[in-house]
Amino acid sequence: MFPEVLRKLRRDQKLSQGALARELGITQQAVGKWETGRSQPEPEMLRRLAEFFSVSADFLLGQPPQQNTSPVLPYSAAGEHPIPVVGTVRAGFGALALEEDCGVEYARVKDPENYFYLIVRGRSMEPRIQDGDLALVHRQETLEDGDLGVIVFGDDGEGTLKKFIRRGNAVVLQPFNPEYQPQVLVGEELEHLYIAGKVIETKAKW
Repeated sequence: MFPEVLRKLRRDQKLSQGALARELGITQQAVGKWETGRSQPEPEMLRRLAEFFSVSADFLLGQPPQQNTSPVLPYSAAGEHPIPVVGTVRAGFGALALEEDCGVEYARVKDPENYFYLIVRGRSMEPRIQDGDLALVHRQETLEDGDLGVIVFGDDGEGTLKKFIRRGNAVVLQPFNPEYQPQVLVGEELEHLYIAGKVIETKAKW
């Protein structure tokens, strides 16, 4: 049972054997032997595997759970955390306000309270990012030159997802779609610029 369970857990997490091996600090060959039943991990490594996938060692070994044990998360969401999905980003009263509660999406992050998903609207970031895609955003107040971020600016305080570029005393919000013009912010405009976070990844969802 262990080889089948391990293989399914790994695939559900969209990990290759090599990627799992790197997470555990072992060789890909070791993972391959486990999944083909040619060998089995030592107890300490079994414990690390169970911790990595957020399941019990008994679950890994295909054994029925013992009574009075804590409930185990379904392995389809093992190691992942629910992250709120929002449709609009605004800055209000000096703090980020997330509007349009659209449920949750799962992500594998260490500090889930510092992340949110944004539903991308519009065509300005095509072809790399499509209308309706989900962008995983890490809450932070600064961006490096060239980062993809969620920036709030202007009198209406509307948020936009753009590439963040510094040019001297100006900030350029660069779209990917050449049909759209970049937005250049200078002088007093920069005083009303608020960085909501850095985009970590995007994926097609909606």
